[in-house]
Amino acid sequence: MLEDLKIIAGSASKPLAQGIADQLGVEVADINHLHFSDGEFQVSIEETVRGKTVVIVQSTYPPADNLMELLLLIDAAKRASAKQIVAVMPYFGYARQDRKDKPRVAIGAKLVANLLTAAGASRIITMDLHADQIQGFFEVPVDHLFASTIFLPFLEKMDTSNMVIATPDTGGTKRANAYAKYLQVDLAICYKQRKVANQVESMTVIGDVAGKDVVLIDDMVDTAGTLTKAADMMMEHGAKSVRAVCTHGILSGPAYERIAESTLKELIVTDSVPLKEGKDHSKISVLPISDLFARVMSSLVHHESISSNFILS
Repeated sequence: MLEDLKIIAGSASKPLAQGIADQLGVEVADINHLHFSDGEFQVSIEETVRGKTVVIVQSTYPPADNLMELLLLIDAAKRASAKQIVAVMPYFGYARQDRKDKPRVAIGAKLVANLLTAAGASRIITMDLHADQIQGFFEVPVDHLFASTIFLPFLEKMDTSNMVIATPDTGGTKRANAYAKYLQVDLAICYKQRKVANQVESMTVIGDVAGKDVVLIDDMVDTAGTLTKAADMMMEHGAKSVRAVCTHGILSGPAYERIAESTLKELIVTDSVPLKEGKDHSKISVLPISDLFARVMSSLVHHESISSNFILS
């Protein structure tokens, strides 16, 4: 049934799409980009997809062109009579805008869900959404994968006898607690207060981390301000070492410099968002997700359960 599968790589996720295609033993479809002088661009699929299941792989991290390209590719596949269009979005952009937290603001995650559905996506596959309830914003099936499937085997290879799982903020307590229970280790929590977005005003630690190897768990690392402050707090409270495990390495602004200069021993991310070239990657380890997504795609094509791909849920 894989002969009816067409994998299309968006500009933001070409290596990941190629990795998924290699795992499945299929070719990445040929697409063409036409760029106009004013910044507008057009995409075209250069081979037939009529009656096929089209899988478009594109993480929608900034700039907004990545989201626009995904929408155009979905529309192109729909107009080319694809049987099914699956949008594979390892990183779902605008996920932090999942509610109205003050008057007169947009719910960006819901808007993006509407746009994807209107464009013609018949299924969404994503990983570690910033808020689980975003799945309910869609009127089409959403397969929400967990990076724990990749991270937990990695952590189990380490010495867990002295390990403490921690979260850099209270919003990630549920995720960190699930890791701690699975690994049968203790949990610590950082409580932070913000004045404005991306700027932490104050932070305290709840839990005993003295003499422990601390592993911070989060769904994404953006400017790395919270993460590096949390690492510093852990060390100030007597931690032996601090690592961080974050699914999506957005790493914007001064993030690379902050990580390089921080007390973090290591930052472990997936390749849902590629690292920027020319930056200091010395403390950053990247775990591939192509195998996980390829297994899920194979199961969907063959109408098999994907439950075996979840360690935590």
